[in-house]
Amino acid sequence: MHKDSSSSLPATPTSRLRRRRGSTEISPDVSKSNGDQLLVSDKNKYRSMLVRAYSTVWMIGGFVLTIYMGHLYIWAMVVIIQIFMAKELFSLLRKTHEDSHLPGFRQLNWHFFFTAMLFVYGRILSQRLVNTVTSDKFLYQLVGRLVKYHMVTCYFLYIAGFMWFILTLKKKMYKYQFGQYAWTHMILIVVFTQSSFTVANIFEGIFWFLLPASLIVINDIAAYIFGFFFGKTPLIKLSPKKTWEGFIGASFTTIISAFVLANVLGKSQWLTCPRKDLLTGWLHCDPGPLFKPEYFALPAWFPDWFPWKEIEVLPVQWHALWLGLFASIIAPFGGFFASGFKRAFKIKDFGDSIPGHGGMTDRMDCQMVMAVFAYIYHQSFITPQSVSVEMILDQILMNLSFEEQRALYTKLAQIIQESQFGRS
Repeated sequence: MHKDSSSSLPATPTSRLRRRRGSTEISPDVSKSNGDQLLVSDKNKYRSMLVRAYSTVWMIGGFVLTIYMGHLYIWAMVVIIQIFMAKELFSLLRKTHEDSHLPGFRQLNWHFFFTAMLFVYGRILSQRLVNTVTSDKFLYQLVGRLVKYHMVTCYFLYIAGFMWFILTLKKKMYKYQFGQYAWTHMILIVVFTQSSFTVANIFEGIFWFLLPASLIVINDIAAYIFGFFFGKTPLIKLSPKKTWEGFIGASFTTIISAFVLANVLGKSQWLTCPRKDLLTGWLHCDPGPLFKPEYFALPAWFPDWFPWKEIEVLPVQWHALWLGLFASIIAPFGGFFASGFKRAFKIKDFGDSIPGHGGMTDRMDCQMVMAVFAYIYHQSFITPQSVSVEMILDQILMNLSFEEQRALYTKLAQIIQESQFGRS
């Protein structure tokens, strides 16, 4: 009977390398394996840190530029990220030998992907698209028909893909094909269900997209730095390099950053105004009570030399604390889930598109969880506080057909003209 010699050999670099080749699962001896993998014990950590920092600077720079350009460009960025994520996940269970006997089978994955994209974004952006083309009669009629038949169009596109799949079934490959079919739908649920909340947040106001996304980045960087310099106590077996020191330090940093960052971002109309069309022009709106400053006098025991006698707080900063708490305690579990998933498939990263970080999916695991929470929190605690006549009218219009909307606009225009004629 073969005996595993790894238990009797010393923990040399060669023996550790053999274990990684055989499996990426964590060694049962947690104290030894984790001690070698922590960042404070990694001999190449400074080189790895430089590569990671270089990529981070480029990502943050591109992200800031996209935010400056506006809602449509942020939406385009989300779509590009989704495509990269889908590509990485589609490739995860791909088998070259089987695919060589199934010409055109991979195109079917992308057919379902773009059908899901049309369905999800068509529902979110349909009313904004109508508002964008109101000045052009032909485009208005065309868009109206597209909106009216949007659901049936997506349904028949999906049915076409379903029939395509059935017609491509081959003997002795049924198990692989049905497995790929199920895997494709699982990817669409994971990527689109959560990403749709991201797009909804963008058009509610860039603030509700930018603040949650920034908190995940801050938490990730802070956890890395605290773990880099102080990490000694392993946090979870799924991620051997994660430590309690990094987790706790990042939590405090993220919550404090949420309170301060909400004040900075909340003063810009470009970030706080919702976008009700698909144009790129500057936005002007009443920021609402959440973004109007309140002033609190400092206690009498503050020294006289202190330059401020009162502090300015935006009400939205109190809501930001809840976002920061979620980003620091709950959202990291999205990363732990991804780590467990990668270990199940014996891979280090989902891809290598971002040096020092892995693939796009590796960077977006926590962002997806955070985007869903930000949307639910906004709809549950923010929207009820800021309901206006304009928002009520928007909701009414969204429930009307294209012909009913046109009739309503015509009637309103007639009333306005009669009112102006009566005044003259």
